[in-house]
Amino acid sequence: MEIKFAGAAQMVTGSSHLLTLDNGFRILMDCGLCQGKGRHIWDLNNTWHFDPKTVDCMILSHAHIDHSGRIPQLVKEGFSGTIHATHATRSLCSIMLLDSAKIQERDVEWYNRRIKNKRKKKNKDFRVPLYTAPDVAPALELFEGHSYNKWFHIAEDVEVCFRDQGHILGSASVTLRFKRGNKDVYFGFTGDIGRPDRPILRDPVQMPEVDYLICESTYGDKEHESPPEQSQAFLDIVKEACCEKKGKLIIPAFSIGRTQEIIYMLDKLENNGLLPEIPVYVDSPLAVNATHIYGTHPECYDNNLYEYMLKDDNPFGFNDLTYIRDVAASKALNHTDEACIIISSSGMMNAGRVKHHLFNSIDDPKNTFLIVGYCSPDTPGGMLKNGIEEIKLFGEIKPVRATVKTMDSFSAHGDRKEMKEFISNQKRLKKLFLVHGELDRQSKFKDYLNENGNFGDIQIPALGDSFEL
Repeated sequence: MEIKFAGAAQMVTGSSHLLTLDNGFRILMDCGLCQGKGRHIWDLNNTWHFDPKTVDCMILSHAHIDHSGRIPQLVKEGFSGTIHATHATRSLCSIMLLDSAKIQERDVEWYNRRIKNKRKKKNKDFRVPLYTAPDVAPALELFEGHSYNKWFHIAEDVEVCFRDQGHILGSASVTLRFKRGNKDVYFGFTGDIGRPDRPILRDPVQMPEVDYLICESTYGDKEHESPPEQSQAFLDIVKEACCEKKGKLIIPAFSIGRTQEIIYMLDKLENNGLLPEIPVYVDSPLAVNATHIYGTHPECYDNNLYEYMLKDDNPFGFNDLTYIRDVAASKALNHTDEACIIISSSGMMNAGRVKHHLFNSIDDPKNTFLIVGYCSPDTPGGMLKNGIEEIKLFGEIKPVRATVKTMDSFSAHGDRKEMKEFISNQKRLKKLFLVHGELDRQSKFKDYLNENGNFGDIQIPALGDSFEL
């Protein structure tokens, strides 16, 4: 059999891995959008490292766009097999893929208008979206939902089992079992490894032992803060930004997972009388819809949330919290002088309403931007984390006068110790492939694993690399 790495190879985006079995059956694990900006990102998203028509079925680890975002494009270009996912992942994709299509339509419209007005280029240089809203429905029709911990067939003598990964709602590790002669062979894909002792979701469940494993490595060179330190650090930032500086605290957060965790933390602070009386706005229609879906999948909750809901039956709502769908209300936040918290997507600030909050607020020293997760270096979030002094937004150079703070402890990705612990039960590994990480972090994680265990032959594949297994 052969494994080909068609995305998230030495980069943290665009997850996509193609497994071809000995009988020619082809299984695509994830089909994610490459996120960031620049011509290279556009080219990556317009390039397949396989023919979509030749893929027999797809397995989706979770709903984040960097894992699911090219599915409508895959279907549009000829894929017609079944897409296997958990029930909650299927629910989230129903809103996320449509939102992704709308963002792409707007971005392409803006790009074409810009080159027409400023560069006077010919129509042949115009872009077309990877897919549009009407392309989403045919893709959703191919989804088939599955429960955790139950083996199901995707072909004769090929079975799959999802186990709870604790990363976002519905996230799963993927284990395949198939025959090679008279022997069972096990192939694993961690997806994005969640973190133990995090709010809302259950802890990650270790996978069965496998012969070959694809493993994420986003935070392969660091360890996160502990939850008590995180809660106090977050409250200190809120007080400094909104009470002392009397400005806006703008939190760019992914609509799925990160936003709900921040709301839940604010809800607990409010119930304990610790949260200052300041308005909190969730300015993201997708986050509003996603939070509703979180409420419909309690089978994914951990015991702490169940116990909390005995005291507060709505962990995603409190008196000073307002969910915003309306565009006019979103625009009004750009011009308000009140001290407030604004949670808006996307987390890397490269799309969505948060780009407008960034444009209107980054040059005011009263304001604070709190980055709560990984940002690709070439995105606005990544550039701000790296300390740039000015940033180009919507064709205009803006000075960075606002305070920029980072709390990676909010990340839903396990750190190096948590990832190593997750795969610590793997005693039969022949090969371990590290994906979904920047090369320098992957190299350090490889060294860390070699120094702290026996995980077989560890490889760091490049984009397009294939391995015979």
